[in-house]
Amino acid sequence: MADRGRRVGWMAALGLAGLLLSGLAALAQEPGGGVAARVGGEVITLDEVTQGVRRELARIEEQRHALLEQRLDQLIGDRLLAQEARQRGVSVEDLLKSEVYAKTPEVADAEVTAFIAQHRGRLPKLEEADLRLRVWDHLRSQKVGQQRQAYVQSLRERGAVTVLLPPPPVVRHAVSADRGFAKGTKDAPVTIVEFSDFQCPFCRNVNATLQQVLDRYPGKVRLVFRDFPLVQLHPGAPKAHEAARCAAQQGKFWEYHDVLFERSPRHSPPELKQYAQELKLDAAAFARCLDAGAQAAEVSRDLQEGARLGVTGTPSFFINGRALEGAQPFTAFQKIIDSELRQ
Repeated sequence: MADRGRRVGWMAALGLAGLLLSGLAALAQEPGGGVAARVGGEVITLDEVTQGVRRELARIEEQRHALLEQRLDQLIGDRLLAQEARQRGVSVEDLLKSEVYAKTPEVADAEVTAFIAQHRGRLPKLEEADLRLRVWDHLRSQKVGQQRQAYVQSLRERGAVTVLLPPPPVVRHAVSADRGFAKGTKDAPVTIVEFSDFQCPFCRNVNATLQQVLDRYPGKVRLVFRDFPLVQLHPGAPKAHEAARCAAQQGKFWEYHDVLFERSPRHSPPELKQYAQELKLDAAAFARCLDAGAQAAEVSRDLQEGARLGVTGTPSFFINGRALEGAQPFTAFQKIIDSELRQ
């Protein structure tokens, strides 16, 4: 029943994505040349409809592809195990017993104790012996799963497996890389435009990942920073973004950028001026720029462009126009960058 429920779940998700995408395609094919609706004497075009939901549609298509990829991996694994079992003249169950269950590392008592100590508040209230047994079973299942995955991967590496599943369509957004503050060579084949908030903890955390990206792809990736202070969540953030632009007028945007994230959310005007002094900026010129709100319009322009692109949270990235949301791990950036470099 659980397997049937999972099948129904991912089939329903695929159906939803298909309905949304095929519905828009049908609109484009109807008489009227991409007219989605008529309101009195005015028309709403399909372009107007899709412009506001392009990111959502792309996300649905990516989720659809991820479900298909996950299911395909399961089927490939099952097929490889069945083929290996036939070659050995044993059942799949006997193959798993010898190659997975027998080779799975034992769960040590110390591992059980450490798990209970770390997750005590979220574990059920049971007698200690029963709790340890449940935790042991959980850890054992994890290790069996890891061993099975490793064994299937070894079969896959030596077997003839060719994946022909087509990738999801690439959706690119028209985002300017000429505004903002950049690291990396201007003619780099891959440009990452980041919309960020100096008081967003996720933006602070992803900085190490972005530096890892730049280090891994020297000369191939350019990073562009754009302002997107979330005013409702961080009322003090817009002034911090103005301050960074005031520092940029004296050639120290990235140094000030780093200080803002290190000291976040301590961004009151006196603190912002103190940071400028620590970086040996012209304190008087910086204070005039900050107090006059000289950079407020530029911050607002970035906010407007981010909103046009559908940015609702930070950090948000556009890698050669391809959207990536949140403080993603290095592998998420690597996957898109490698795809772009292959093209």
